[in-house]
Amino acid sequence: MKVLIIRFSSIGDIVLTTPVVRCLKEQHPEVSVHFLTKSVFQSVLSANPHIAKLHLFDKSLDETIEELKKEDFDFVIDLHNNLRTARVKKALDVPNKAYPKLNIKKWLLSNLKLRLMPDKSIVERYFEAAEPVNVHNDGKGLDYFTPESAQLSNDDIPMSHWGGYVGCVIGGSYATKKLPVAQWKKFCETIPYPVVLLGGPEDRDDASLIAEIDPVKIYNSCGKFNLNESAELVKHARVIVSNDTGLMHMAAAYKKPIISLWGNTSPDMGMFPYYGFNNLKSRIAPQSVIMENKALGCHPCSKLGYNKCPKDHFKCMNDLDMAQASAHVQRLWTVEKK
Repeated sequence: MKVLIIRFSSIGDIVLTTPVVRCLKEQHPEVSVHFLTKSVFQSVLSANPHIAKLHLFDKSLDETIEELKKEDFDFVIDLHNNLRTARVKKALDVPNKAYPKLNIKKWLLSNLKLRLMPDKSIVERYFEAAEPVNVHNDGKGLDYFTPESAQLSNDDIPMSHWGGYVGCVIGGSYATKKLPVAQWKKFCETIPYPVVLLGGPEDRDDASLIAEIDPVKIYNSCGKFNLNESAELVKHARVIVSNDTGLMHMAAAYKKPIISLWGNTSPDMGMFPYYGFNNLKSRIAPQSVIMENKALGCHPCSKLGYNKCPKDHFKCMNDLDMAQASAHVQRLWTVEKK
């Protein structure tokens, strides 16, 4: 049997599909698991041992669809559920199922602040798409695998950080999902542990401003490491403090304690750190702290994000208590050490 799983983007969403990939392969070893995604996200899945073949595309799906037809799939698990995945499924003409996106409930949350989303991770909804091939959640959480070439050593970070550090993920896909530099500075001033700033080349300048307050305690890794090398830095951190972004989900895959910071988006949409069967409210993960300004009348304002706050005050992030974030880190640092 040959099964195709589809998720085009983005980093975090793809990491959240990994329990379905693992369970499909482990519960049905005879199945050949294929995965379709964008070429730019190849590195997220390239080392995953449960995937027999990655199918990649750039701007046009047409050539990729022709290649997919040659594979003679038995079933398609659609974990993106949009017009492009509909094109793929129509062309392949095999049994398939898509996960429920709940777009109406997300719209009601973002626009009318009606909290009707189910109290469960999007991972649980992904598994609904795998029900026809008899796949169930094993409760082991997310996976993230890095190639041997991405392995880091102590020499890749300052000696001052060898004994442990707090990983701070300062990047984000939109400005309104990123904690402002001034807030990161407040946090770093109060934290008593070494800090590694994590992000891409686009975050390097902000990270330099943050690191100015203590260049010894704070190491700016932004732009110095590729995605899988950054994942290794996440893996070896004692505690992670993160915006709602891909590295946050990688941290959950490594079972790291996480303080997640929420701006214009909300964990109610199902994208909170997932360790396996934990919910947001009724089954809270002890190693996960959610910092969200729920008292703010305009929050959340989008399921994705904006280049700037629509209200021009950005209170969802500016009003988060960094002293409280520091206290959470110090508690989790002690727990992780034990």
